[in-house]
Amino acid sequence: MFADLNAFLLHLATQRAVLVTVGVTKGSVPRESGAWMAVFPGAADSPIGTIGGGHLEWDAMRQARDALARAPADAPPAWEQSVVLGPSLGQCCGGALVLRFELVDASHIAELRERLSAGQTPLALFGGGHVGRAIVQALAPLPFDVTWIDSRDEVFPQDLPAHVRAEHSDPVQSAVRDLTPGSCVLIMSFSHAEDLDIVATCLQRLRERADLGFIGLIGSATKWATFRSRLRHRGFSDAELARITCPIGLPGIGGKQPAVIAVSVVAQLLLETAENPKT
Repeated sequence: MFADLNAFLLHLATQRAVLVTVGVTKGSVPRESGAWMAVFPGAADSPIGTIGGGHLEWDAMRQARDALARAPADAPPAWEQSVVLGPSLGQCCGGALVLRFELVDASHIAELRERLSAGQTPLALFGGGHVGRAIVQALAPLPFDVTWIDSRDEVFPQDLPAHVRAEHSDPVQSAVRDLTPGSCVLIMSFSHAEDLDIVATCLQRLRERADLGFIGLIGSATKWATFRSRLRHRGFSDAELARITCPIGLPGIGGKQPAVIAVSVVAQLLLETAENPKT
């Protein structure tokens, strides 16, 4: 999603577009309210983003390109269309929705960046190793705003994805206090000692502010048993320790390759954020 937004705004710096956004929805529809697609003038230019494909999207592209073909003074700056999905559109969803069309240009970039990035789930990823890198790649098209944290400043790649902000923190656990409220947290540093300190600091923040979402720790059941014992000695209760998920990843997805672990963990994150949208 951030990759799409970045590409859209980069193109918008040099040419006009029509932004098509899904508004109010009812019943079964291809995409949720807020989904968007950016259409540019050239017929050879593929749209960026999607409102669900099929005839619905094809007709929205046609309307957008018709508007872009007109002189700026002759095209409406914005309009809406109510659509009932059914056999006449070749789509059998059976629901209804409203599409909003907006003519946009470079002057709208700042406003669109803020508007279209709203609602992203903040995620703190502790650890710049192979699995951390694979997770960052897997998250690129998804609605997460990633803060990538490590105590080793040289560990991050030079070219970071658009959805990622890298942060050097030493001691690494000190970054926990400044996390965005509602952040999900993934812990996979190069050191078990660092992992333990990060978990403890997250638990302390939960005790004080109760404002973190899913907290996942990479490792085995044996690692978590050791951590649980040490954290009890630091004064954390079993109820508090139950907020930590370890091992992480969906059960049944095997394989220890970084890309496989990343897919499993990201799928788990998507399930957690869908079930707990306010966390």
